[in-house]
Amino acid sequence: MYPFVRLAKEFIQHRNAGDLPVLGAHVSHHRCWPQDLDVFVEMNNGRILTILDLGRTILAQRVGLLRALRQNKWGLTMAGASVRYRRRIRPFERFRVVSRCVGWDARFFYLDQSIWVGDTCAAQALYRSAVTDRNGIVDPARVFAAAGFDSTPPALPAWTQGWIDADATRPWPPELPAGM
Repeated sequence: MYPFVRLAKEFIQHRNAGDLPVLGAHVSHHRCWPQDLDVFVEMNNGRILTILDLGRTILAQRVGLLRALRQNKWGLTMAGASVRYRRRIRPFERFRVVSRCVGWDARFFYLDQSIWVGDTCAAQALYRSAVTDRNGIVDPARVFAAAGFDSTPPALPAWTQGWIDADATRPWPPELPAGM
């Protein structure tokens, strides 16, 4: 089940947080609760993705994206992700999530999120996201104009561009094994 109580907590906790520039970073603080655990008594990898979703939602609020989505009746979707898990998050452990946009191209926004336990990075994800309307993907320049941001996109970090290039070589739809 989606953690609606946690989402409400995030909106309440950050209701007076200042606006962020489009490339600004949002930081949120959390704790690993028993409902977050898997059979190995560590935070479930699916729950980690859900916690990252909370960080992206508040980031979208603070950069003015949620307002623009509501005003224009746009949707927001994830179009791809690459995740690294490097440290277990144990029961009741505190951690922080850092969420930021690292850039965009003609179709997508690229978001970098990381989870930190103290000074150790436990997980990091790179997301490809798109704003949509009934006609498909909305040009990011149009989205930024609606959110009150007018600037050229920064150069994407080399590791982000490398992921984009590598992902473009993957077949779609995926190949099925013989006999399937």
